[in-house]
Amino acid sequence: MAAMETLAAAYAHCDALLKRDDRDRWLASLFLPVRLRPHVHALYAFSLEIARVRQRVSEPALGEIRFQWWREVLAGDGETAHPVAAALLDTMVRFHLSRESFLDLIDARLFDLYDAPMPSVAALETYAKATAGGLFRCAAAILRTAANRAEHAGIGYAVTGLLRALPWHLAAGQIYVPLDLLAAHGLDAPALRAGRDKPAILAALADLRGLVRQHLGACARGGAADLPLALCEPYLRQMEKPGYDPFASRIELPEWHRLWLLWRAARKT
Repeated sequence: MAAMETLAAAYAHCDALLKRDDRDRWLASLFLPVRLRPHVHALYAFSLEIARVRQRVSEPALGEIRFQWWREVLAGDGETAHPVAAALLDTMVRFHLSRESFLDLIDARLFDLYDAPMPSVAALETYAKATAGGLFRCAAAILRTAANRAEHAGIGYAVTGLLRALPWHLAAGQIYVPLDLLAAHGLDAPALRAGRDKPAILAALADLRGLVRQHLGACARGGAADLPLALCEPYLRQMEKPGYDPFASRIELPEWHRLWLLWRAARKT
């Protein structure tokens, strides 16, 4: 009984974590079957824990140590008192999820610990497939829906998020806009950081939105695992409104609007 109560508390922790820090995915999960919702929360909470390691450490080496701790947990060699670890491991067992997807996510997130810019569009797509794409694949396995669009979903969702977070990433010294895409517009990393040649920067970001839409188009008529994608196109359209400043504009939607978009998408699944 104590073990069951501890596990229930771990899942409750994941729910609270997402509700506070990953509101879009938490809102999307409201439209999932109640009995499966905690397990999807466990996936997203794990992703959130890995994504914010950089913010919690003072240097990359400490982040790599933290990632190694998670690798050992996934291998069954670490302690599982951490509530997110406990919920994730239980979910992996219940739904026969391979640990490879989670290890791939950790490996991809090594990029976040350092300030090297994203080298190419291909590298960005690989990063997005291993991070958000892996989550879509595992969520589809839990929800018993098709996962053949997971890579496209991951690229669409992840790159939309990176576009929204551009001001914060630049302030932190991170560049996710691929260097080959910048070069195609006569730009480089220093030019992006300094905000030089704003028309060229806006054109490069428009190309990146085009990449997102290309992948979202491959996810049409998705299943329940794809519900978070319903928010991508509205965010992209906000970036195309007059007065959009990629260095300052906050790309947000009122919560009621997000819920309406997700409800409408859920009706089609």
